[in-house]
This record gives sequence, structure tokens and C-alpha cells, in this order.
Amino acid sequence: MQIIRGLHNLKTQFASGCVATIGNYDGVHLGHQKIIEIVKEKSAELKLPAVVVIFEPQPEEFFTGDRSMRLTSLHEKKFLLEKHGINRILVLPFNLRFADITASRFITEILLDSLHVSHLVVGDDFVFGHKREGDFSLLKQASITGNFQVTEVAAFKIDGVRVSSSLIRSALWQGNLDSAAKFLGRPYSICGRVVPGDHIGHKIGFPTANIHLKRRELPLMGIYAVKVYNLAQTPLFGLANIGFRPTILSKKKLLEVYILDFDANIYGKRIMLEFCKKIRDEKKFNSLAELKAQIEDDVTLARKNRLEIYETKQNGR
Repeated sequence: MQIIRGLHNLKTQFASGCVATIGNYDGVHLGHQKIIEIVKEKSAELKLPAVVVIFEPQPEEFFTGDRSMRLTSLHEKKFLLEKHGINRILVLPFNLRFADITASRFITEILLDSLHVSHLVVGDDFVFGHKREGDFSLLKQASITGNFQVTEVAAFKIDGVRVSSSLIRSALWQGNLDSAAKFLGRPYSICGRVVPGDHIGHKIGFPTANIHLKRRELPLMGIYAVKVYNLAQTPLFGLANIGFRPTILSKKKLLEVYILDFDANIYGKRIMLEFCKKIRDEKKFNSLAELKAQIEDDVTLARKNRLEIYETKQNGR
């Protein structure tokens, strides 16, 4: 996978042309995957490299300052896009200067002069340029003089509902993991590096791995049964907490996971958590003893979830 950060690092990669798509690609959901398949088909047909162009930060984050909008980090997007057959990502920094670029300049300076685009594939809701003034109609007009092709992909729908990142985000906020998974085409997951914490979990018999979120927030709150990847040949199971730990009065939203039947030093390791089932919301307890008793009940439910997953897998065979 090649990640190109900024137009100044393009050099001559696409001098002979490329097949491109542009967007946030947040979540890399089924709608995105439909576009990616068309990009790959056009790339093979034209014998040109395929590239996904994304923005960091995402425009909504830049304008609102709300970091809870994001489903996937840049690292997660890279992993998912590569999994779906994309080998090149162009990351454009979204700032005030970029936000002021007119639609016509966007076409000339980015699509034509920098990417040398031969075929552009976009969703039917794609807009671009200052105040979102550019749309597919403008791209279609520009393609005639700019000598490139443009394809508009209709919305991907499930049961008549348009699949979108905002729809998935809403499902996650509501704790509806099944709906989120249906629209993503996979269970929702988060990747992060394990960092030292305050060891309170260790003191009450449930040592947790704290996942570094940097400045990122998450569209989840509460206690979840999870699968844990990248620590063993097969996934481990655990109990994840996302929130402010009201019993301890934490001021910062944290993600931590207690891994069942596991004891090893994993500081610095990057792990992936796959969210299987929401167990409960966060709750303030009167003492650490009460918290410990509740965690014991939660672990019992997490073990039951592990057994259910194992039995479902066995029956599926």
C-alpha cells in the first residue's frame, strides 16, 4: 500500500493517467465498496493505476470540531481499502486554504494538473469545491474539455435504506451493532496501540489494556463483548469499556479492554477490537467493590457471548 500525503508528493506516479475516486470513505461501508469495485474494473480495463483520494481531517471534523463523527481512523481506512484491493491512497490536508478552492480550480489543479485523471468514479451525493458548489453535472461538463471520463454511482440501498456513514454512526450511538454490521458489510471494529493506564482494573482483579485514541473520539459508549485480534493466531475474547468511568470520575473518554483468560505484557502492541454485543451502559457505583461485582457479572455475559459465537460457528460448519 502506498500512501501519498499531499499533492506535492505526487511526483510522476500518475503522469500517464489514473482511475480515481474521491471522498471521505469513512467506514469503507458497502456503498463505498460498490464504488471501489467499479474503480478496480475501470483500472483493469484502461490498464491505469487506481487511487482513492481522501481528506485529513475529514471536512465535517474541520468545520464543526466534532471528532465523534469519525468511524475509521486513517490507519483503519488504509487497512480496509487495501483489503478491498486498493494499493494507492492520496491524502489531501483539509484546511482553510483547501476549503476556499473553487470547484473549477479543484478540477483544473487537482484532477487534471496533479492526478492527470483519465476516469473519475464518484457517488451520486458527491460535491466539492468552496461551499460545495461543484457536483456531478459540473464534472460531466468539465470531462468534455478536460478529456476524461466520469461515472456516477447510484446509492447503495438495503431494504430501501441508503447506506451511509451517518446512518452507521447513528446505529452505533444507539448500540445497534447488528444494523451497523449490516451496512458496513462486517462487524464494527477499532484499531489502536496499547498504552499504560492507571492500573485501577489491575487492583480489583480485572487488568485492562488501554487503547490510545490520540485525539479521536468514538461513536460508542458503554460496555461491550468484543473479539480481540493481533495477539494470537485466533481471536481472543474480552470485555471493552468506552466512556468516562463515572465511578472513578475520569475526565477523559477512554477505551479499555479486559481480555478473558489472557496474561501478558502487550504495551506498545497494536490490537483490533471487533464489537460483538452491547452488554450495558456505563453506571456510577458507590464503591470499587460494587464496580468489581458488576464487572464479574459482565465477564459472565462476555463468556456466554463467546460460547454463543463458538456454537454458531460450529453449527455453520
